[in-house]
Amino acid sequence: MPTILIAEDDKQIREALDRILRFEQYETIAVNDGAAALEAFVEHEPDAAILDVNMPFVDGMSVIRRLRDRGNRVPVLLLTARTATADRVEGLDAGADDYLPKPFELDELLARVRALLRRSDSGAVSATHHVADLVIDTAKRTVVRGERSVELTKTEFDILELLARNAEIVLSRSQIYEDVWGYDFESSSKSLDVHVGYLRRKLEDNGEARLLHTVRGIGYVLRPDGRT
Repeated sequence: MPTILIAEDDKQIREALDRILRFEQYETIAVNDGAAALEAFVEHEPDAAILDVNMPFVDGMSVIRRLRDRGNRVPVLLLTARTATADRVEGLDAGADDYLPKPFELDELLARVRALLRRSDSGAVSATHHVADLVIDTAKRTVVRGERSVELTKTEFDILELLARNAEIVLSRSQIYEDVWGYDFESSSKSLDVHVGYLRRKLEDNGEARLLHTVRGIGYVLRPDGRT
């Protein structure tokens, strides 16, 4: 079974997560601070991680940034008591794949963990997608725009690959949430919008033409022109 790292300084929450994940037949590693979490990533190489934002020594945001700087793409679910959009944006910007505000339902947390693990295993089918001068290699999980490489987080890549696989087809927000995250978010969620914003910034970093378009009231489409 997959191994899940739990990094949470609240003892009650940490022990509750540890119990429920073990009950669901996952292997677990539970630590109470960010420094211990960084050591655990090296020593145990978990398949996914649940990180609290506010931890001693090294906070959750810093843990994610250090992981991504090392090239570690393990899927990370960020737990946060902060509910402001700016705080959630910061977590996604740091490289988190998903976030869950406290307090949360255990059933929802388990659903999100399962979705992260499914997405982690979903890259086995080899295919190459071309949209204008954009090339996406699903086996290597690489993206090239023109002659430059585009570095994406795991979630950004998953969204882009889905849109490229359905190039010229408008996908609804609900479709994208279901396919990428494995479930539909609450209607007020801004997670997809944040990721799309980062994708556009990276794809158009050298002033290239827009490929990722918003279709108002519906969702998004990947195509080489500005039609909506």
